Amino acid sequence: MRLIKQIQALFHPERYHGWRRTKRYFEGWYYKVISADEQEAFAFIPGIAMDDQGEQHAFVQVLDGKAQTAEYISFPADTFSAASGSFHVRIGENEFSGISIKLALNDYSGTLQFKNTVPWPNRWYSPGIMGPYTFVPFMECYHGIVSMDHELEGTLEIRDRSIDFSGGRGYIEKDWGHSFPSAYFWMQSNHFAKPGISFKASVAKIPWLRSSFVGFIAGLYVNGKLYQFTTYSGTKLLRSFANKEQVELLMENKKYRLKILAHRDHATELASPIAGFMDGRISESMTSALEITLTDKKSKQVLFSDTGRNAALEVAGKISEIVV
Repeated sequence: MRLIKQIQALFHPERYHGWRRTKRYFEGWYYKVISADEQEAFAFIPGIAMDDQGEQHAFVQVLDGKAQTAEYISFPADTFSAASGSFHVRIGENEFSGISIKLALNDYSGTLQFKNTVPWPNRWYSPGIMGPYTFVPFMECYHGIVSMDHELEGTLEIRDRSIDFSGGRGYIEKDWGHSFPSAYFWMQSNHFAKPGISFKASVAKIPWLRSSFVGFIAGLYVNGKLYQFTTYSGTKLLRSFANKEQVELLMENKKYRLKILAHRDHATELASPIAGFMDGRISESMTSALEITLTDKKSKQVLFSDTGRNAALEVAGKISEIVV
């Protein structure tokens, strides 16, 4: 039965994938929520972690992007449960799905609903943003997009404050496997000049058999269209660079060229997985800015040029391994 659940989950990246795992495994979902006035920015990260020896625990990690603080709230593993035929996860009294979250933590409580979600296209031969790599059994980390952009509705009680997130914007993604890459860039924003625009990109060192390669995935959702730039679709990574102030990326596929200049801001330390357990440390900013330019290669016309606000940005590991 667990094997069937695991196979079904392959074609639904948003669902729980750890049905047959008892050790050296993690799975977590990342919910980014920004209030309508953009004065409040939080990330809620529920998940499950299992180390090499089979020790397990569930968790909810909370990042306050404006205050630049983070909390890691641990739960017994038996408080974690997941639906098999849909995306719905429980950790104690907390509930997480693709259309809502319900929090029942000491300092965080309430319910948010998500309206007009924008999932990454999901085809049987190329499930979600990982595409055919979804079917490779030995990847150290898999990735999924639950919603590129959506509207928020609801109120949360946060440290004795009542915060109305109605009219704000949200974003949801997830990771599962045993460890984050040894080096990577990751960035996301859905706050541009007009609502309904979202961007996400990541570049990482990917172990492959006895070697490795620099893999990347990026998507720009604008005017109801998703422009995709991925390793498996033949996109070329022409530039990948970072220093203390910025990150530069340049990609092109057969039709389009995508240029990104990310301006780094103050970051907050979060727990990250190493061999299944959350013993690693990464730093994430939720107040960075992303300059995005999309150009039609044939006509040389600039199709999109704007700066994303409230951008989440991580620069982690041995960056020299992914410099191009």
